[in-house]
Amino acid sequence: MNYELYKKSIDIIVHNQSEWGSYIASPEFSNYHYCWLRDGSFIAYAMDCVGQHASAAAFFHWVDRTIQRYSSKVDQIELAVREGTDISRDAILHTRFTLDGHEGTMDNTWGDFQIDGYGTWLWALAQHVRKTGNYPLLAELSPSVKITIRYLALTWKLPNYDCWEEHPDFMHPYSLACVYSGLNEIAMLISEGKLQDVDFDVAGLATEIRGFILRYGVVNGRLIKHIQPAQGDQPAKPVTQSAVDSSLLGMVFPFNVLDPRDPLMVSTVDEIEKKLHRIDGGVYRYGADVYYGGGEWILLTAWMAIHNLRLGKRDLAIKMMTWIEDQADEQGNLPEQVSDHLLAPAHFDEWLKKWGPIASPLLWSHAMYLILYQEIQENQT
Repeated sequence: MNYELYKKSIDIIVHNQSEWGSYIASPEFSNYHYCWLRDGSFIAYAMDCVGQHASAAAFFHWVDRTIQRYSSKVDQIELAVREGTDISRDAILHTRFTLDGHEGTMDNTWGDFQIDGYGTWLWALAQHVRKTGNYPLLAELSPSVKITIRYLALTWKLPNYDCWEEHPDFMHPYSLACVYSGLNEIAMLISEGKLQDVDFDVAGLATEIRGFILRYGVVNGRLIKHIQPAQGDQPAKPVTQSAVDSSLLGMVFPFNVLDPRDPLMVSTVDEIEKKLHRIDGGVYRYGADVYYGGGEWILLTAWMAIHNLRLGKRDLAIKMMTWIEDQADEQGNLPEQVSDHLLAPAHFDEWLKKWGPIASPLLWSHAMYLILYQEIQENQT
């Protein structure tokens, strides 16, 4: 275990948290000069894991201000849903924002309609208040929590971009898992009396979404990447040709949709291991990935290692962590992905010419490394 990289990872995240509380996705990669709710929530959780609670709290305050700034959009969405009209691109709450909390509009082609980040921030906030006992923060942020609940209740059945900013015509079990977990965590806080004045059946909605995942997100005994949303009189249905995606690891950690030993999860992870985990190497996103040629992702390798810890495979988790540590450059920066063994090498140069070198450091990579490091430290037996 590389304690120097552990300390460096904390320093990189702290140094790259803005004055407003947001975390830049990658400081050296211009297309990632934004804060994503998804990345930021995992980063905040990592900060909580290593005792940097003030950093995490600052992020949650930033989310609160940002969501309230655009809260009127939820009224527009509710009106569109009630009248059965299309929801325009400008009406949705975005997935990424400038560091001072405004919508990123420089690139209008970006896939901004994603629901996963909104579920993930609720989950991360719940973890924060439980770890710190700072329940007054939950009360303070309750307006944005309630706006998020309302937004997710209106949008969770709509097709939207997946966590990789792709496939906007489908629903995605991973994204739904984020929403389920965020709502479920908030529902538990409500039942404990930690959050007041929520006049909505949050627990019931969470249960409905979990049931939806298990009904429509499964083919041949394993979880899949896409779900075809309901259309007219046609109900939702699984996309039977959908391949496996490593983000489905989130069904166990952190979103607790399934137990790691559930046969459905075992079958899914077996498929990930067989098709997306390079022996003695890292983990790929999905088989058809062409982004920078489809390399091995640091954060997914950490995710798989955490899953192995859940199964008692500590030695394997440490082996995977060692591989991650070996990918750090001389300055201790962890990249988004590693391009030594590409799935689609013919596509590498086109992305290099388009956007430049692979993002490094990627704060989400460092966050997942920190989470893994802490989990291994706490799992000494």
